[in-house]
Amino acid sequence: MFTLIKREIRDHIVYFIGAAVLSAIFIVITISIISQYESAQRRNYDPGDSDVFTVGVGIPTVITIIVIGVCGLGVSQMYLDRTRKISAFLSTLAVSRGEILSAKIITGILVILTFLVPVAVTAEVLLRLYVPPVLIYPGIVFEIFIAVFLMAFACYSIGLQTGWTSGKVTPTLGGIALACIFVPLIFIRGFGLHIVVILLLFIIASLIRIWHSFMTTSL
Repeated sequence: MFTLIKREIRDHIVYFIGAAVLSAIFIVITISIISQYESAQRRNYDPGDSDVFTVGVGIPTVITIIVIGVCGLGVSQMYLDRTRKISAFLSTLAVSRGEILSAKIITGILVILTFLVPVAVTAEVLLRLYVPPVLIYPGIVFEIFIAVFLMAFACYSIGLQTGWTSGKVTPTLGGIALACIFVPLIFIRGFGLHIVVILLLFIIASLIRIWHSFMTTSL
């Protein structure tokens, strides 16, 4: 299994690099927001429209890129597997289909965590250092982390499904369009339990479908 995961990481290293770069960008955005807020609190003034622009435009833009990226990762993994007959070759090496698909999914999770974990740690540290606890309830970073992780994983699941279809452009574009729906959904519905339940149900249904397709389709 570990060898399969290493192979997947090597074949899709560009996604890990992209996730790390976007994580650094998001960390800069987070530092900018909190530092401006902390400065405004100290000097008792309104930081102006810069925060509104950063929160309203910068954050959704980065999240949209992540959504498209993880969806593209799923498409890439399954499309390359299908067209290059990678699983067919690996199956001759006494590797089960379940192990092959599990390695792909674990790699996808690692890409998502490459982006999210540094951002979450940075946000938690900055909030503890600069923001008065009375204004931010405990656990907000973890709550946001879970919601965004599930959103990204749901989009990744869409990519896995569309990448395993026989078409090329149309299924991929349709999958990306469907994935982008989750971005406004998160911002409209918030990061509460209801959105977590919706995303979990969607992920479970998607994984069951792709697992069944991958296990029953001829390699």
